[in-house]
Amino acid sequence: MDKTGIIVVSLCAALLVFWFYEQQQAAVRWQQQQQQQQQFAATNVVAAAQSQMTATIPSPASSAPVILLDTNAPEQTVVLTNGRPRHDWTRYTFTSRGGGLKLVELLDYPETVSARWTQTKTASDTVASLNTRAAVPVLAVLGDSNLVGDGVFALSKTDDGVRAEKLLPDGLRLVKEFHLGSNFLVNASVRFENTSDKPLALPAQEWVVGTATPMDVDDTSFSIYGGAMWFDGVKYVETGTSYFNTNTVGLFGLVHRTPTSEYRAGNSNVVWAAAHNQFFALLAMPKDPAQEVVERAVNLPAFQNVEQAPGTPAPLGIQTALVYPAQTLTANSAVERRMILFAGPKEYRTLVRVGEQFQNHADLAMNFGTGYMSFWGVGTFFAKLLLSGMNWLHDVTKMSYGWTIVVITIILRLIFWPFTAVSMRSAKKMQALAPEVKALKEKYKDDPQKFTQKQMELWKKNKVNPMSGCLPMLVQMPVFFGFLAMIRCAIELRGAHFLWVADLTKPDTIFLIPGLNFPFNLLPLLMVGVMVWQAHLQPPSPGMDPAQQKMMRYMPLIFLLFLYNYSSGMALYMMVSTLLGILQTKMTKIAQAPATSVLTPAALKKK
Repeated sequence: MDKTGIIVVSLCAALLVFWFYEQQQAAVRWQQQQQQQQQFAATNVVAAAQSQMTATIPSPASSAPVILLDTNAPEQTVVLTNGRPRHDWTRYTFTSRGGGLKLVELLDYPETVSARWTQTKTASDTVASLNTRAAVPVLAVLGDSNLVGDGVFALSKTDDGVRAEKLLPDGLRLVKEFHLGSNFLVNASVRFENTSDKPLALPAQEWVVGTATPMDVDDTSFSIYGGAMWFDGVKYVETGTSYFNTNTVGLFGLVHRTPTSEYRAGNSNVVWAAAHNQFFALLAMPKDPAQEVVERAVNLPAFQNVEQAPGTPAPLGIQTALVYPAQTLTANSAVERRMILFAGPKEYRTLVRVGEQFQNHADLAMNFGTGYMSFWGVGTFFAKLLLSGMNWLHDVTKMSYGWTIVVITIILRLIFWPFTAVSMRSAKKMQALAPEVKALKEKYKDDPQKFTQKQMELWKKNKVNPMSGCLPMLVQMPVFFGFLAMIRCAIELRGAHFLWVADLTKPDTIFLIPGLNFPFNLLPLLMVGVMVWQAHLQPPSPGMDPAQQKMMRYMPLIFLLFLYNYSSGMALYMMVSTLLGILQTKMTKIAQAPATSVLTPAALKKK
């Protein structure tokens, strides 16, 4: 390796270590701030008006509605399972406190996927769950005390579900019904009945969709992929945990900003709303659009039976609710609203079926990406296409998902082969014309405009398009972003093994470097290694300064900053794609090599 290469490699390595150190320090400062906020909140709890009542505040925001739950009254629960082990094998726990769905356990999905290293341990026999450790159940109705009373409902089983009922002193009866379905669906309804002989004012209500929570204490992905979203019939809006943070992480540490207590949006156009983490979601799909959606950060209880470092703050969750306006119920009348609840994995094929069944684009809950990840919608299109193709190939061939990614990468390389070939031929021609370009540059060194004109004439005369070198990159860019979005959302890859990789959705950490507590991820290192190799094989661009050419050869090292702690499936795709690019380069050179004659110059002279 030359001197320039050593400098670039050392600089990128130092930058990577510095970035990781800053991330660690930012996390520590973030935890300390959360502790201070919790201590402040603990010293400002308002006592309930009645001694037997406990006020459960679902959000730190002062504007949040309060639901009163009688904690002295015994909690009644009803547990239902939708059948035997299968794709949507689920256990539902309903509670009398709030009269809703307290917990959803997905019995076919483990809570934690084993990895080669972890700093804390969780129980290995637990399953993935939704609304875990949330203060209020799904479909709890939040409002003032005239609407919810003490918040305790009477539960009863029905043929295919549960009924929750409560009668208030003013004659208002709340009745909720839940009926279990397939594909992780629950049919639900909420009915307000005025049993009195006079009109009753029904205040505005918030119906809880659910609370997005980390899967376990090691679920570091929740701060990136967890949050809430809603769909207005045209587009969906994602609200991540960073929306509610008082700090944002910058390159040199935390950047303070004004805290945000809640997100509220909608204008009688909320088709569905969801609370989700990286791979699982709670969706509420009302029969008629809700007026608004409201989302808040909430404090969650600490993880139980888990070894945690002293002073570790309780985790945060994101609570989502549908908002309905106030109205008046005439004497002996009732109003009922129906909705479909989805509580399950963010599996694309399942959500597509649900979206087609209810014509509401439920598959957008996959959240394939916005902004640069969407790439003006093209990246999202390729994410869906790649995920569908990966699942089809896996189902047909029965290959592991790791080998499926390899095969898909080969197929994509074959599709892009003609574009790459055109680019390589153009680069070869430009390299051959380099001496003439250099002569023109020397001849017109005092007239850059004239040099540019003559250079373009030279390229045109020899049928060289300088932009053809960018063609493969432009064509493959949407696919690259599609892969980024697909791999971060595909629950099929959760726990998928490949060679030494324990989970294709996580970094392939083999061990932590002693003393530095720095993860050693092998696939990204191999990926960058083959990218540097490829850069050395490519011909230099004519007219480029030699120092710049050397720097460009080692530019692939910047990918370490973006993909080192990303999904190992993405590093696998990039590494295989680059290896195939090297193979194409070598094959093209062999094909373009001039044939050598078997006749010697002397023999030619004799003839």
